[in-house]
Amino acid sequence: MSIRNDVAFIIPVFNEGPVIAGVIKKVLDEYSTVICVNDGSSDDTNEQIGDTDAVLINHPINMGQGASLQTGIEYALTLDHIKYFVTFDADGQHQLEDVDMMVKYLEEHPKVDITLGSRFLGKAENMSQLKRIVLKLAIFFSNTTSGLKLTDAHNGLRVFNRHVAETLDITMNDMAHASEIVEKIKQNKYAFQELPCTIIYTEYSKAKGQAVMNAVNISFDLILRKLTK
Repeated sequence: MSIRNDVAFIIPVFNEGPVIAGVIKKVLDEYSTVICVNDGSSDDTNEQIGDTDAVLINHPINMGQGASLQTGIEYALTLDHIKYFVTFDADGQHQLEDVDMMVKYLEEHPKVDITLGSRFLGKAENMSQLKRIVLKLAIFFSNTTSGLKLTDAHNGLRVFNRHVAETLDITMNDMAHASEIVEKIKQNKYAFQELPCTIIYTEYSKAKGQAVMNAVNISFDLILRKLTK
């Protein structure tokens, strides 16, 4: 199987030492460019990434996932051969098969700028009922504030073209960047398509994941941001 060199994976990483090398190695079996932004980790994340062929960028302090994504996107834009940009979680929840499908969709639909993974169109394995309810509530808030109608507003799996990478400009450093990206899709008039994906919640990812109520807090942050503009 040939390895694609026109796709860049941007992986924000914070204290993912136990799993990050495995995630990177799986991606590098199919894609040549992985950019890991180590966001001030205090474990051996830096060493684990350093032992792979991924590009390693270090934030000296923890700046948040939004800042890490923006750093990774800016680096990827310096690589002229990159056509597609993937935002990908470090904890193993996302599946390469979904990325393959999302990249292919953009290739076959050149007028579409960005594809968004949706676990509610696909599968969410081992998701708790509480998390499902809270995420559905967060989707309602996001759809209300952004004006877009999405089935999954806070899924970190996205694939987009160079136009989006050049104009997205994530300014919210923390987890609220997910709602900001949805807002930017509306504001910048990106043509988008949601596609089904599979999210696998392992014991590790559930222990590491953001608190379930953060999705609600993020949405309220976006509402307050709109009210204070």
